[in-house]
Order: sequence, then structure tokens, then C-alpha cells
Amino acid sequence: MTTNVETRRRKLDTDKQDSPEDHDGAHQPGSCCDGVCVAHVHSEASDAHSCLLQTSSSCTPKHPQRTCSFVDEIRDENPRKTTISAENEVEAQKLANNYKFGFRKWKSHVTERPFEDRSSIVKELYSELNVIKPYSVGSLFTCGNVLYVFLFGWWIALVYVLVGLLMFLTVFGVPYAKLCWKLSCYFLWPFGKSIEKASVSVAAYSVKILQDNSNLEAEEDGKPSSPLLLPTPVGETIEEPTERPQNDHYWWRVSTYIWLLVGYPLLAVTHSVLCLISWMLVFTIPVAKMSTKTLHTILLIPPEHVHISQATETQEHESRVILCCYHAVNLYYYKYTVDGINVFAVNLLLLVIVSLVIGYVDKSNEFVSSEVKFATAVSSIIPLSYYIGMGIASISAQSNFAVGAVVNATFGSITELTFYITALVRGHHQGNKCLQEIVKAALTGTLLGCILFIPGICMIIGGLRHSEQRFNSRSAGVSSSLLFISVGGVFAPTLFSKAYGNLVCEDCTNSTGTNSSGSFTCKNCHYDLSENSYSLFHSHIQPLVYTISILLPVSYIIGLIFTLKTHSHIYDIHVGDGTGHLGASVHWSRWRALLILIVATVLMSACADLTTEHIQPILSHSSISQYFIGVTVLAMVPEIPEIVNGVQFALQNTISLSFEVGSCIAVQVCMIQIPILVLFNIFYDVGFVLIFSDLHLWASIFSVIVVNYIFMDGKSDYFQGTALVVVYLILLALYYFAPSPSGC
Repeated sequence: MTTNVETRRRKLDTDKQDSPEDHDGAHQPGSCCDGVCVAHVHSEASDAHSCLLQTSSSCTPKHPQRTCSFVDEIRDENPRKTTISAENEVEAQKLANNYKFGFRKWKSHVTERPFEDRSSIVKELYSELNVIKPYSVGSLFTCGNVLYVFLFGWWIALVYVLVGLLMFLTVFGVPYAKLCWKLSCYFLWPFGKSIEKASVSVAAYSVKILQDNSNLEAEEDGKPSSPLLLPTPVGETIEEPTERPQNDHYWWRVSTYIWLLVGYPLLAVTHSVLCLISWMLVFTIPVAKMSTKTLHTILLIPPEHVHISQATETQEHESRVILCCYHAVNLYYYKYTVDGINVFAVNLLLLVIVSLVIGYVDKSNEFVSSEVKFATAVSSIIPLSYYIGMGIASISAQSNFAVGAVVNATFGSITELTFYITALVRGHHQGNKCLQEIVKAALTGTLLGCILFIPGICMIIGGLRHSEQRFNSRSAGVSSSLLFISVGGVFAPTLFSKAYGNLVCEDCTNSTGTNSSGSFTCKNCHYDLSENSYSLFHSHIQPLVYTISILLPVSYIIGLIFTLKTHSHIYDIHVGDGTGHLGASVHWSRWRALLILIVATVLMSACADLTTEHIQPILSHSSISQYFIGVTVLAMVPEIPEIVNGVQFALQNTISLSFEVGSCIAVQVCMIQIPILVLFNIFYDVGFVLIFSDLHLWASIFSVIVVNYIFMDGKSDYFQGTALVVVYLILLALYYFAPSPSGC
């Protein structure tokens, strides 16, 4: 089987070279390239060791040997079958879920990727900073290294000088004082220097400045690495024996205890602050690694084992490298992960803690204003949304379709629902109808953002790398039609009320000053849907709302059945023969992912409570329309992780998945979230009425019409993305200048 696969693959490669018109990755509509394609292709996918995802295609390709640019397809003996490679079975399941109805799209890996298959750039991110590499002196004078001196180097060196003076005054700590003064020079400019540890027979450390094309052989320290800093062999491999030089008298010295009680605690606090700041800045993580290694290794070594030598000095003894840093800043650290979690999501957890502390401890706003609490609470939703998305993808990739569908339908909308329900309950208790209007604005803003902004920004960013991206116009048309039906169903009660409702206006005055004649100028005009209008609201509009709230979830379930039963063969997964990397090591097990989902949901509820509690002062004192706050901040902040996923798909030339990211969210808003809000209002009356303002109505309908027109030709480019974003910004301008809703 492996030989046949190799033969077919070589034939495909030859055909690609013979088809220059497909060199840019474009494929013709109607070809089998319009089938399911996978964004990531394993670098060794030519082996039969990869996981193969089989899909069926209902079309007969005009060019049977043409393949998509962003996948590595292998034609089986059955021309109606398409096999798509993935690294392992779990990743194949995740990739298949990206194409299924009702499943939120997720770009990041849910399993550990083989380290040897990573690029050299990624490997460098996980380096232990103990490898000697050739370099030129000029290459060390970079903007990042100079920035290090101004941000960190000068005050770290100053702290070492002061601690050295303090240890010198103790008399017994003179050896440690000399060590601190030497290290102060090192931390002022550590680049191109290496702290080396002598062998067992020579109890000394040396600090050397490396020269051009120097070939130094060193050995790595045997101390276990930090759990956040994974060892990575980059460049020259360094080995060392496991035993450490022994000093029987080290713990019998008075100077040791003076150092541990006086000098080391001060430096521990200093390095902890340095590590925290540099880690939070992300791109300066090498400084955090350098600080961590100094704190738990170098400062706990007898001072006589440290020797600093200039560039021209040579050491005749064997040595082991402990620390060697060349650059303080690496822009690729945005890819850095900790246990599969992006470093930005890890750092933003601190924001969640700060938000909860200041929100629930300072109830009277004595130390922090409501505006700050609102900003931190809203921003805390971003990392929590990321963890919820990661948990959903992990469970779905390790479970069958039914479990994945249930998890996506429940936790997939939990972020938005927690805020909506919290706002409605708080508004009901306070008698504030403004919060209900804010919820409706957030619902509409989510639709507008998912229909216009997410596809538009993905087209623009993807167009910077790929001049033109193609997608299946029929598939996009189905998604757009489903979206049109969903939006039409949600706004049907609004259209009905506009047609048959009574227009009621308040604060009416005329130019003559009398109430009997003349032209009137009225404010706060709205359709009467109160309890007094029983015949219209209770007999017609309310039954219509309940009917639609039943039909929309039923339509969603029909879509799931379509994927699970009638067309389940499209998503069959076949694991290729061989060993390879089939044994997937997942970042999060199902139970761990479920626990994280529950904890993130609880924290999300707390942040939503703080957001609704402190939004009222902003609505009362802000000159910006409440509509604008709802359709921008409250609608799009929770969707930032989804926007990032869509952009990543677009950069890998899978623009169809970028469209599905926004479409999936919009469909869940219409078919799940709004019916749940209506159902919640039945059991706990919070006064939620599914009637939207004219601006919400026509903005949503216009957005669906525009996106349907854009998706007609099956092509995506920079210009089309710009058009969608411009339309979105125009609608935001309308909301910005629109008067605040009635009751606010």
C-alpha cells in the first residue's frame, strides 16, 4: 500500500508542475478540490504513517489530477474518495470537525507535535540558553539588546552593586560581594558571554566572551529544567555528566548563611520582578529564562567557583555551559505555548484574577473606579473564551460526533449567554430597560461582526500572502442561505410588529405652543407592545416568537442529523498503516478539558456579573450611543479568539474555514442563543421581547445581502475583504451617531 501511495503522490507532483495555471494554489470551481481540505499538512505526509481523513465527493473532476494548494490529497482507486493527511487520529478528528455543521472551528493543535518536526525558529523559542553558537560582534548590537539595557540591564546591574556593598560590610560575605560585582557587569550586557561550569576536578566557573566562528565544546548542566522552559537542542549539542562538583565545606561556612539570609533574598525579589515583567511582555521571554536560571542555579553556587575572564583569556580546563544568551528579544515568541496554551492566554489569566479581586473586594469603588472595573471585566472574557474554545476542541477531537455536537451546542454559546442572562436579570431587578436594549445591541453586533468583519479581515490579511484565494461557492452559498433564513426568522417578529403595531410617540410639541393644531415634533417614538396592547402582542406577536424559537433549534438539530446520519460517510476517518506518530499525546484529556470548561464558565459568569454591574455609569455619563457600545465592545470582545482562528486559516490559504468561523457563530446566535433567551424569559420573566429597533433590523438584512453577493463568484481577494470591512465600519458609524434607545 505504501508503494502505491508513493507512486500516486509522485504522479500528482509531476502533474502539478505541468499545470502552471494552478501554481498559485487556485482551483476551478466544481472540481474535487471543492471538497473537504485540511489546513495543515505534515512535513512527512508522503509516508503512510499519517492519519488519513476520507471524504466523498459528489462531482466528477474536470481535472482529475489537480489538487488543492493547501492540502496534500491522495487519490484512491475509487475516484469519488479523497484522502487527506493529518499527524494523528486526534488531529484528523479535529480537522474533520472544522468542516462539520454546528462545530466551532479551531486552528491550534490539541495534541503535542513531534519536536523534531518543528522548524528551527520554533525550536529556538524553547532553547535553554546553554548552547554556544558562532556569531559576529556586530550581530549582538540589535535594537532588542539595546532596549534590554534601557529596560532591565542598568537597574539589575545597580542592584547587584548595592547587594555587593551590603555583603562586603558583613566581612564574612566578601567572596559573595566579589561575585555580585562580577555579575553586575555580566547583566549589564550579557550577550555573547557564557557562564561555564568547570569539571569536577576544577571547582571554578568562567564567563567568556565568545568570538567569531569559535568552536567551543561544552557540556550542559544536569539540573532539571523549569516546567515552563522546555529543553531544545539547537546548534551544537552539549552533554554533561549527571554528578555535580561536591564541596563538603560549603554548608559549614558562616558566609553561606549570611548570603542566604541577607544577599540572596534581595536578589531573589529582584530576579522575580525581572522574570515577571519580561514574561508578561512575551517577546522578552529570553530575559525571563536567563533570570530564572540565574536565580535557581548560579546564585546557589560557591562564589569561588565563579571566574570572569575577558575575550582574550583562555581556560585550559574542561567546562560546562550554564548560561549563554545572544538576544533579549525574539518576535516569534507569539507562537510560544505552555502545555498547548498560547503564552498570551497564559498571561491574561492574571487579568482575570485582578478583575475578580478589584470587583468583589472594592465594592464601594474607593480605590478603583467603575470604568476601570468594567474594562478589566470585559477584557477578562478574552482569555476565558480561549480556554472554552480549547476545551471544546479537545473534547470534540477525542469523542464521537454526538458528544462533540452536544459540547459545541452548550459550551459553544456559554460565553455570550452568561453575559446576556446576567444583564437581563440585573436590568429586571433594577427596573432598567436599558440593559435589555444593550443585550439586543450585542446580539445584533455579533451578527454584523460575524457576517461582515470576520470574513472581511480574513480576506484582507489572507490577501497579503495569497493574491487570490478560491473556495467552493456552492458550499458558501449554502452557508449564506442558512444564515439568511436564520436572520429572517429572528427578525420576523420585528417585521410583523412594524406592519401591524401602533406607533406611540412621547414628548410631542408644536411650533405654535398649543396642543390643538399645527405640526408636532415628537421624541421617543416606538411601537406599542405593552400589556395594554393585548390583541396584538399576546394574540399575534408572542405566539409568533414562541413558534420561531421552536423552529430555529429544530433546524439546527436537522443540520446535525444531516452530518451525523444521512451524510456521515463524508467524515469517516481512516488511520494509515505503520507506526509514525499515530500515538497522539493530547494536551488536555477529556476530563481535564471538561474541568477547565466548568471552571472557565464559572469565571465567565463572575466577569459577566461585574461587567453588567459597572456598565451603567458608562452608559449614563458617556456621550457615545449605547447602541455603539453594545454592537462593538460587548459583541466583539468575546469573539477575539475566533477572529484569530479565522485569520490563521486565511494565512494558510483555507479561506473557506475563515468564512465558516463567522458563519458558525452567527448561526448559533440565531438558532441557539436567541431561542434560549426566549425560553429563559418564559420561566423567569425578565421582560425580554424579541422586537428589535429599525437600525438593528435593516443593518442585519443589508449585511446578509452584501455577503451573499460577495460569495457568489467563489473567489476571495484583498479588494473584497476591504469592501466588507468598509461596509461594517459604515454601519458602526450609524450606530455611533444614533440616539440612545428609549429608557437609557
